[in-house]
Amino acid sequence: MGASILPDLGTEILIPFCAVVGIVFSLLQWVYVSRVQLSPARDSNSNSAGKNGYNDYLIEEEEGVNDNNVVQKCAEIQNAISEGATSFLFTEYKYVGAFMVAFAILIFVFLGSVEGFSTSGHKCANDETKMCKPALATAIFSTVSFLLGAITSVVSGFLGMKIATYANARTTLEARKGVGKAFIVAFRSGAVMGFLLAANGLLVLYIVILVFKMYYGEDWGGLFESVTGYGLGGSSMALFGRVGGGIYTKAADVGADLVGKVEMNIPEDDPRNPAVIADNVGDNVGDIAGMGSDLFGSYAESSCAALVVASISSFGINHEFTAMLYPLIVSSIGIIVCLITTLFATDFFEIKAVKEIEPALKRQLIISTALMTVGVAIVTWISVPSSFTIFNFGTQKLVKNWQLFLCVCVGLWAGLIIGFVTEYYTSNAYSPVQDVADSCRTGAATNVIFGLALGYKSVIIPIFAIAISIYVSFSFAAMYGIAIAALGMLSTIATGLAIDAYGPISDNAGGIAEMAGMSYRIRERTDALDAAGNTTAAIGKGFAIGSAALVSLALFGAFVSRAGIATVDVLTPKVFIGLIVGAMLPYWFSAMTMKSVGSAALKMVEEVRRQFNTIPGLMEGTAKPDYATCVKISTDASIKEMIPPGALVMLTPLIVGIFFGVETLSGVLAGSLVSGVQIAISASNTGGAWDNAKKYIEAGASEHAMSLGPKGSDPHKAAVIGDTVGDPLKDTSGPSLNILIKLMAVESLVFAPFFATHGGLLFKL
Repeated sequence: MGASILPDLGTEILIPFCAVVGIVFSLLQWVYVSRVQLSPARDSNSNSAGKNGYNDYLIEEEEGVNDNNVVQKCAEIQNAISEGATSFLFTEYKYVGAFMVAFAILIFVFLGSVEGFSTSGHKCANDETKMCKPALATAIFSTVSFLLGAITSVVSGFLGMKIATYANARTTLEARKGVGKAFIVAFRSGAVMGFLLAANGLLVLYIVILVFKMYYGEDWGGLFESVTGYGLGGSSMALFGRVGGGIYTKAADVGADLVGKVEMNIPEDDPRNPAVIADNVGDNVGDIAGMGSDLFGSYAESSCAALVVASISSFGINHEFTAMLYPLIVSSIGIIVCLITTLFATDFFEIKAVKEIEPALKRQLIISTALMTVGVAIVTWISVPSSFTIFNFGTQKLVKNWQLFLCVCVGLWAGLIIGFVTEYYTSNAYSPVQDVADSCRTGAATNVIFGLALGYKSVIIPIFAIAISIYVSFSFAAMYGIAIAALGMLSTIATGLAIDAYGPISDNAGGIAEMAGMSYRIRERTDALDAAGNTTAAIGKGFAIGSAALVSLALFGAFVSRAGIATVDVLTPKVFIGLIVGAMLPYWFSAMTMKSVGSAALKMVEEVRRQFNTIPGLMEGTAKPDYATCVKISTDASIKEMIPPGALVMLTPLIVGIFFGVETLSGVLAGSLVSGVQIAISASNTGGAWDNAKKYIEAGASEHAMSLGPKGSDPHKAAVIGDTVGDPLKDTSGPSLNILIKLMAVESLVFAPFFATHGGLLFKL
């Protein structure tokens, strides 16, 4: 078998070192962003020219708008958005905190009862000559790791939101100096979130493993089983963040668009629109905090799935520490690769024109994937023995280290393919979105038909990419290969998140420019940044869904192994009923989230209409709208409406496992994975295409686009309706579904010992 080249001490230094480098780099980016002053006095008096032109004089382009006045207004609007986002997240976290404590107690009680809360050890499953720690220890440590995962997820989302609301007005102000300067501020801010999240997730997981190891000693099976709680904690918080944030943002967005754009014929983000602050707050709580928690959950779960399978393979049985922590070493190298990649966007190349924005963001994906391939080859060679065995449903499969390298690469490159296919179907530079825009000539109905068709069609290539990844990685290294492929897809998470967070920051920057009364030229620049951000957000969602499919399959494999199921036979009634019910769950969940957005948007539309009808001088711009009421409507609706979908996802595995047993539960997990991935991809891409079809008409950048415009024309109104229908699809239901499939799988894995011992009550009667 041989040993790995990298000594254990090297691993103990490498992982925390890379995590700390990631944290330091993110803080450095934050320092650069903070150099853009939001205080008029200092801004106008500063004559020193700093790096990237941060302190150089502001070119007067405001066409009669007083410079200090503009900066002041931007600062005020930024403050209102930041306060709204912080207040919503604190309200959400109060409810989520109560759930966290209740669920932690549930984990302890269920897992502790597996051996009747006994404190005596038991014989190890893979070596009966040794004694392993009691189930009570697993219960305690799983509860602790669940709480740590939940807290890390919440902190990741909150920090991301804080930096986004800190950077939005600064991006607006930099847009006065040119599109390149604004791009750098928005991208650096996204990088702060990406690197903080990747490094924190890695560091906390590594510390958890080291601390738990002090108690577990040689019992690595028990140790890594307890660590799975970390993934469960991360994903359960992500579910509430995604659903709650998604309902908030889309209720405000739909209300603002329908009344503002369609009925009152005023521009997007016009300060006269009462829902405009709530809309901008929503971008931060849904797209930033929600996405941050979501990808953190995927990262934590894929690491946990790989560690659980490795602990019952030769790495765990022979106590090879470096090889055991291979998933964490891959993530560590990912941080260094993403750091180098980020420099290409911020330091090596300068953006001078609008048309260079999207290629610069796409370059980030290609460079990070290419560099990561080289990085993975090196770490696989030094940290994994030349050959080893991997647990494969009761047998040990012989695997070579080059096969493991290919498993990571398959996931990594499949992620890039999914990203580019998503871009093709959602960017207005290509024919699919242009066809959707063209269909607006005959009204909203044809726009909706074309958009739905595009979404369904966009599923084909990503599913083939996922299918090939699964086949190749399973052939090489069984379920461990699939978990490692998922980790490969997520290894460039810092760059992926930087690109993803860039979108909402640019969107906010455009809103602030409009509200502060800045010139048309500046709004044009922020719109260009936003349009590129829209496409990259769709790419980010594609990555999240693709990785969720691989992660949940890896967790499914770990669950089947842990629950002691020999084979999952679809022809047995127990499994088939689970399969068909599982396939229905994503539809039920989508119905709940769509309806929640609809009912919240209804209240918002009524409130916006009421204000336009009852506040004298609102349309003339002489009176101010009541922004606070709209913010309150979104907050109240999202907190109330996030509970039923959350309960559906969290309770389904518990109810099925307890009453129907592990075989039916395995069917439910397989069914929800298969249908959930398809709906998630089509929903996200349909919504993204409708949004960019609207932006295509608004920008009027080509003859074709000009023939459909301008803003306020009938085709434009049809496009706005399509965009409004697509909003809950792309920002609420679609992204939340990938959490549904992962969360049910990781929850089943954590509770597997309880279900295997006490489950299937109905079949025991």
